[in-house]
Amino acid sequence: MSNGPGSRAGKSSGRGQRDLRVRVKTAKGRKLSSKLWLERQLNDPYVVRARREGFRGRAAFKILELDDKYRFLVPGARVVDLGCAPGGWCQVAVARVNALGETSGKPIGRVVGVDLQEVDPIAGAEIHQLDFLEDGADDKVKAWLGGPADVVMSDMAASSSGHKGTDHLRIVALVEAAAALALDVLEVGGTFIAKVLAGGAETEMQTILKRNFEKVANVKPPASRSDSSEKFVIATGFRGRPGPDDAPQRD
Repeated sequence: MSNGPGSRAGKSSGRGQRDLRVRVKTAKGRKLSSKLWLERQLNDPYVVRARREGFRGRAAFKILELDDKYRFLVPGARVVDLGCAPGGWCQVAVARVNALGETSGKPIGRVVGVDLQEVDPIAGAEIHQLDFLEDGADDKVKAWLGGPADVVMSDMAASSSGHKGTDHLRIVALVEAAAALALDVLEVGGTFIAKVLAGGAETEMQTILKRNFEKVANVKPPASRSDSSEKFVIATGFRGRPGPDDAPQRD
């Protein structure tokens, strides 16, 4: 769950107008960067909504907005969430693919989340601690799903080095690795979603995705902060398992 209580939104009109933003006092030992981050969290409407609606973080709204546009989380779908901590994307997927079977008359989906770290249980999702780069990870994922996936999604980001170029290369490497697993586990017609930095995936990555999917787009959902360089690559209509020259390689 994201930190911080909900803030009071809006402002009064006329004389005596007050700034109703939550402001954080500088505490002993607190860095300015920490103060500004906390202040932004407390005043972020998506953080407030996440708390109110029971999501584990504001990132849940990114996948909600992407799915509203592209409609890949359909009832009955089998979904893999790579790097799923803290679990907001899994929460959204569980509800939309009907993993709990709460919507009668509609197919029941399945959601598998994997992460390097332990993740608190999520009703309707199967969470595994796994390095998806290890040999045999794709076979484990398919076994947990009970077959191929309809959706592989990733909101992973490499730890920031403070160097823009290095960070870009790191996240592209993560996207390539996630795409390689997706090409191993996706059902024909499936969808791949992954976070990238501004400019989308590298040319080689785009070429591979366009060769293996019907459509590829780079999108910045409204829930992504305006000062963030993140976008999401959305590849829909998987054509089928590629040949050895078509797939990106996982380290």
